[in-house]
Amino acid sequence: MRRSSNDNVKKPLRFDKNKGEFRILQVADMHYADGKKTPCEDVLPQQFAHCTDLNTSVFINRMIEAEKPDLIVFTGDNIFGFDAEDAAASMNAAFAPAVASKIPWAAVLGNHDQESTLSRAGVMNHIVGMKHTLSEVNPYGVDVIDGFGNYNLEVHGVEGSSFTNKSILNLYFLDSGDYSLVPSISGYGWIKPSQQFWFQQTSKKLQKTSKAPGLAFFHIPLPEYAYFDSSNFTGVRQEGISSASVNSGFFTTLVEAGDVKAVFVGHDHINDFCGELTGIHLCYGGGFGYHAYGKAGWSRRARVVVISLEKGSHDDWGAVKSIKTWKRLDDENLTAIDGQILWSQRPSGSRRKKPIHHG
Repeated sequence: MRRSSNDNVKKPLRFDKNKGEFRILQVADMHYADGKKTPCEDVLPQQFAHCTDLNTSVFINRMIEAEKPDLIVFTGDNIFGFDAEDAAASMNAAFAPAVASKIPWAAVLGNHDQESTLSRAGVMNHIVGMKHTLSEVNPYGVDVIDGFGNYNLEVHGVEGSSFTNKSILNLYFLDSGDYSLVPSISGYGWIKPSQQFWFQQTSKKLQKTSKAPGLAFFHIPLPEYAYFDSSNFTGVRQEGISSASVNSGFFTTLVEAGDVKAVFVGHDHINDFCGELTGIHLCYGGGFGYHAYGKAGWSRRARVVVISLEKGSHDDWGAVKSIKTWKRLDDENLTAIDGQILWSQRPSGSRRKKPIHHG
């Protein structure tokens, strides 16, 4: 199965013609279970009595209203399998705000999604069948590529511009697995050689027609996320980096391909930093869901990524000019924090940690 047959997926993703931008909302680690029956974790005592999965849903709705994204990306642990009585019902509830908004959305799996009543294949097949999703199981079938949920999406230029039928932003989604299946290796899963080969071939093919920048989304952080300290990232690191215990080399694969400018993951809920390594920004979404571990008094949060186009001659929109990001906190004002430019066509020395306008 490649893709859902919903009417909305027939239209290519496209940059907004008024602003010349494409806006992505990243939702990391909803950990949704059974709605109003599911209590929150790690909230302040005065919040606990009335806090459930429904708080997660309210937060998504607030973010959709505030940011009006062109694409919503769920980066795994969408449901918390151990506590979800019915995986399909939990997913329907978890993704309901995105479906109701009719905004295109895409999802990858984390390490907890398959721990309820459906296997990883079953979970991904259910997601692919939902309304308004652009998610896919695998482009060549499950026997060719490891995992469930390896696919790419192309974002075309503004309608009527010289890039109308051309992808000028490429999005890659990968299944980073759940747990190691190799007896001698403990810990979490990793992105396998078959997936890396698919990425290499896809990236090479896309770059033949356009030198478009790319973004990658998956759940479990790469070991390279541990290379940062507080001096060289924006955001916070409040827990260890829970990557696989082996390095599968995917970061090197990304560097060699050359098109991916930033990677976005979840998994470690109270890390929300974003730092640059060898020309690629490695970013966390920050914990989103209320039925997920967090830190009492430290707001749940979401990451926003905005890709802007350059203005061409005759008011024509051109190729991608910059990629910027910030986070919003689930507080009274949806406070925007940690704005930074991830990539720009300007010389690299002029794009580091400039203040940017949110919204």
